[in-house]
Amino acid sequence: MKPETLNFFDKVYEVAKLIPYGRVTSYGAIAKYLGAARSSRMVGYAMNGSGGKDVPAHRVVNRKGLLTGKHHFDGTNLMQQLLESEGVEVIENQIQDLEKVYWDPSKEL
Repeated sequence: MKPETLNFFDKVYEVAKLIPYGRVTSYGAIAKYLGAARSSRMVGYAMNGSGGKDVPAHRVVNRKGLLTGKHHFDGTNLMQQLLESEGVEVIENQIQDLEKVYWDPSKEL
C-alpha cells in the first residue's frame, strides 16, 4: 500500500477510537470529518484491516445503520453481539433508533 493510504487508515483509526461506548457512526461521517467526503469505501477498507489495533470497528455502520461490515468479524453475529453488549438494539442487521445512538464526529469533535 502507498504511504498516504496507510496515513489515511491511521487517521480513520484515531477517529474510530473516539466513538463513545454505546454509540455508532457511519463510514461516510468519518470520511467527511477527515475532509475526504467521497472516501466512505476507503474508511470501510480501513475498518476491515483494523483487527488487532484496538479499534472499535463494530461501532461503524453504513449511513442507514446496517451492519455491512459484519462478515469481517469472527463468529456469526459478533458485530451485533458487541453492539448489543453496549446497549445498542439491532434487529435484522440494522441499528434501531439510529438517530438516538448516532455519533457525528463533525459535530462532536
